[in-house]
Amino acid sequence: MTTEVNKAIVRRYFEDIFSQGNLAVAAEIIAPEYEEAGPSAIPGLPPGPEGSNIHVMVYRNAFPDITFTVDEQVAEGDTVVTRWTATGTHQGELAGIPATGKSATVMGVSIDRVVNGKLVAGWNISDQLSLLRQLGVIPS
Repeated sequence: MTTEVNKAIVRRYFEDIFSQGNLAVAAEIIAPEYEEAGPSAIPGLPPGPEGSNIHVMVYRNAFPDITFTVDEQVAEGDTVVTRWTATGTHQGELAGIPATGKSATVMGVSIDRVVNGKLVAGWNISDQLSLLRQLGVIPS
């Protein structure tokens, strides 16, 4: 696969699965062994499309209007680095935080490996402190 194809696969994760909630796409682009790691990972999720879809639904249930924008992507070999921005309105519980009705914008970086057209590993970090401040959970 070319780096451009790999970038397009990662972009589908953000646009089709996360932003549009099309969970069926996970089976097309996520390998059975896929696991997410990094500071923003949810511990204890199963590998593969199932774990990915659980992760997505945790955020889509809390922010039903969530939209991801891919701000920049850089790829080398099988690795794709994506800088992204997510926006949404907090309308459901998230990690024990009841819905606040507040809008939030969070930035993050994901580093993904793509092998044979499927995501096999992901490492993510997002600005969770900013999210908690925007929701009013902690003072600015």
